[in-house]
Amino acid sequence: MSSTSTSDVLILTLGVGLAAAYLFRDQLFAASKPKTAPIVAPKGQNGSGNPRDFVAKMKEGKKRLVIFYGSQTGTAEEYAIRLAKEAKTKFGLASLVCDPEEYDFENLDQLPEDCAAFFVMATYGEGEPTDNAVQLMQNLQDESFEFSNGERKLEGLKYVVFGLGNRTYEHYNSIGRAVDAELTKMGAVRIGERGEGDDDKSMEEDYLEWKDGMWEAFATALGVEEGQGGDSADFVVSELDSHPPEKVYQGELSARALTKTKGIHDAKNPYPAPIAESKELFQDPTDRNCAHIELNTEGSGITYQHGDHVGVWPSNPDVEVDRLLCTLGLMDKKDNVIGIESLDPALAKVPFPVPTTYATVLRHYIDISAVAGRQILGTLSKFAPNPQAEEILKNLNTNKEEYHTVVALGCLKLGEILQIAAGNDITVQPTTGNTTAWSIPFDIIVSSIPRLQPRYYSISSSPKLYPNSIHVTVVVLKYQSVPSAHVNQKWVYGVGSNFLLNLRYAANGETAPLITNSNEASVPTYQIEGPRGAYKQDNLYKAPIHVRRSTFRLPTNPKSPVIMIGPGTGVAPFRGFIQERVALARRSIEKNGPDALADWGRISLFYGCRRSTEDFLYADEWPKYAEELKGKFTMHNAFSRENYKPDGSKIYVQDLLWNDREHVAEAILQGKGYVYICGEAKNMSKQVEDVLARILGEAKGGSAAVEGVAEVKLLKERSRLMLDVWS
Repeated sequence: MSSTSTSDVLILTLGVGLAAAYLFRDQLFAASKPKTAPIVAPKGQNGSGNPRDFVAKMKEGKKRLVIFYGSQTGTAEEYAIRLAKEAKTKFGLASLVCDPEEYDFENLDQLPEDCAAFFVMATYGEGEPTDNAVQLMQNLQDESFEFSNGERKLEGLKYVVFGLGNRTYEHYNSIGRAVDAELTKMGAVRIGERGEGDDDKSMEEDYLEWKDGMWEAFATALGVEEGQGGDSADFVVSELDSHPPEKVYQGELSARALTKTKGIHDAKNPYPAPIAESKELFQDPTDRNCAHIELNTEGSGITYQHGDHVGVWPSNPDVEVDRLLCTLGLMDKKDNVIGIESLDPALAKVPFPVPTTYATVLRHYIDISAVAGRQILGTLSKFAPNPQAEEILKNLNTNKEEYHTVVALGCLKLGEILQIAAGNDITVQPTTGNTTAWSIPFDIIVSSIPRLQPRYYSISSSPKLYPNSIHVTVVVLKYQSVPSAHVNQKWVYGVGSNFLLNLRYAANGETAPLITNSNEASVPTYQIEGPRGAYKQDNLYKAPIHVRRSTFRLPTNPKSPVIMIGPGTGVAPFRGFIQERVALARRSIEKNGPDALADWGRISLFYGCRRSTEDFLYADEWPKYAEELKGKFTMHNAFSRENYKPDGSKIYVQDLLWNDREHVAEAILQGKGYVYICGEAKNMSKQVEDVLARILGEAKGGSAAVEGVAEVKLLKERSRLMLDVWS
């Protein structure tokens, strides 16, 4: 070791001295500063300067209610805002509507005695909180979490819970129930009954049935009387005489899209993805369609993994836009530029970018194609053009059975109801000549109709094979409504799938076929060119998209057996799964030779459709994948209208699963395999789980009801049984 020189020692000493001077600079140079005593805020009391302190915000704004929402798609947020509006209208009480991830919960115990907390909580996935409610749930369920009082107590806190869920899922409304249980455990007092909305039937009806009793209990608990509020607008809509055209939103979904500036593409700034390829997947598309669409993401910065979802942002069809423009008396002013301001931004934010135009709002920003809710009809009845129309709307608003028969089963949109009430014909193209105008203020339309949301589809490709392309497999929703004494049977079209079908026709230069035996001219048409032609470049069409992450993933180890059950378009993510394994197989064989897959686990796909010659999705691809996977991939097909059981009944995927029960049980119990279910939740998913319980229960020498159910539960807890299902 060399000896240290004198100069080295001097340099080292100088360095240490400078470092010490820096660390203790406040003490060394304090004489040059005025001496002030430090102010330490008590624990949990951050003052009005803390943007995460909801109690301080409530006091500043003289608000007696705080309403937290756990929302994944925007529905829970909509109901939270509705509750705030009703509190204002009924009792004159102001509310603070909060996204829980933007606030701290340590001071929940500081909520004043004359206030109440509302929790509007959606349950997402397999009994999970929505992304924005994860921290809230951790705080409520973590036994070590303390409030500002240094304890885990909420004695006397008044609260209300409304949960949103879907009864076809196993963990129905589990988050709303968990919030209720945890608050009660800590000494909080619930006002009224816990509300639970079921999206499988009618979330709206469940909400309406629950809210009246809740408000009665609320009035008693807070000592307020109904009638202290009054009808007041949420927004002010004004026509702008002069505004630079380039600054007017014509359907752009973000400021970056309007100004054409670069940025991250996500749910707040979708990417207009060019359609690289599109085709019909059904062998016989006479009555039904299924579109395969490939979206080019090259250069967008968008990445995805197998099992993720792609959100497609549709617009409303031309006929419904024209219908509402006519019923609102706005056809002649449809392109007038309007500004919209919120009268209470804490309660009601303007839900879309402004300034814009009347037609743009109806086409791109609000969901005018949805079945009209019962509550809005009572509000609009006072603007009826005649007493008969007013009476019809009041009856539909107050008569639950009549509403269900005419509106819900008839799948009537708001514009159609207004036309029917006024005696207009909804089967013809709406014009100002055949449609009665109503004097409904536009701010009520903005307040009452939810924002048009993206439609989500399971991505049917793998980035390992298609790094710059997202594949979508979309069955086109088209069915006939239930007729009633007031409305004849009519065709009903899904907004998202028919929007994509129109894009497919345009991209391929095809003409939409006429629908036979129908009064209506053709499938709905859309302004697929997009705002300012942004979704069309020469003959290339684009769809605005973003990617939503998922936990629906293959095991990383290919030695683990995989069982996939996906009838119909439920097979979409499994096409991506198989492509993922094919890409890995190619690399493995290239590196380790032809026997590289010898120790891989078996990959089983249980698929079902009507007929092998009618709607067998990707029929030409599966044999090629099987060849590349060297016998590790097996496909079981149920053709329900082609092959039958000995008793003549149809064969479904759950029957194939039972037939292969020995392999299934071995793969799960001995091979520690993974099971994936994708498709319809109400019947298929439940029946598949029942068969799995039966298989596993018998394999363990017990019953489906005891050992089988326990094993299925264990698989879910260990993320070895995963679902991607819809109602």
